[in-house]
Amino acid sequence: MQQITIFVISDSSGETALTVAQTAVSQYPAVQASYQRFPFIQTDSILDGILNLAKKQRAMIFHTLVSPKLSQRVREFAAKNLLQQFDCIQPAMAVMHQATGLEPEGVPGLVHNLNDTYFDRIAAMEFAVTYDDGKDPTGLLKADIVILGVSRTSKTPLSLFLANRNLRVANLPLSPKTQLPDELWQVDPKRIFGLTNKPNILRKIRQERMISYGLPADSAYSDADKITEELDYAQKLYKKIGCLVIDVSNKSIEETATLIMESVDYDLIPHPLAD
Repeated sequence: MQQITIFVISDSSGETALTVAQTAVSQYPAVQASYQRFPFIQTDSILDGILNLAKKQRAMIFHTLVSPKLSQRVREFAAKNLLQQFDCIQPAMAVMHQATGLEPEGVPGLVHNLNDTYFDRIAAMEFAVTYDDGKDPTGLLKADIVILGVSRTSKTPLSLFLANRNLRVANLPLSPKTQLPDELWQVDPKRIFGLTNKPNILRKIRQERMISYGLPADSAYSDADKITEELDYAQKLYKKIGCLVIDVSNKSIEETATLIMESVDYDLIPHPLAD
């Protein structure tokens, strides 16, 4: 069975692009697809974060973006990084233009009723991009959920996935040589989740990462002793904080996100999850 990852990117709910992708996959019984949907995407910054994630996962991209500029951004990124992409809406709009001579409104979501959930989700996606990878430690205090983990434990894709569930997520990379921000100790431990992995699995992931950069697989970054040291440091930190620890080895992003959503104390979150 051949495994593929498909990103569904849309400025609305993404149902159309998801249906097209699933219909295409259904014609290939030997293919098993994992779908990640990113709805309500309307800004360059959020789209760039998702595209970089697609590059990391070598994902196929199916998209419905009524903005010609955003659609072109996807096509150019895919071409530059040798990713497969399929535009599910711009060709159809071009046919309508040729047939009627009229210009499209270019307004996302006209086929759906927008509500507060739409704007909350946009804000959550912007938040995840702004406070990704410890860029600004003040985000730890503003976040609904804080994710900790050493390098390559899927902090960024998990943050984006949870943002699609209307949760504001900040993540912080851990290393024995990096000083922890003071803000971390001000966060309620019930809102913090620590990610870990098996040393051998994490080493393989890092080796593949180095190869993708055109560098030797074996380096300080993928050294077995260094990885064990990093994981031990993280484990001791999680124990000191008193947060929930999740082993992401052999878990999909969806499975890890589900564990978090089932464990989070929603009384600490100022707004409900999106449906």
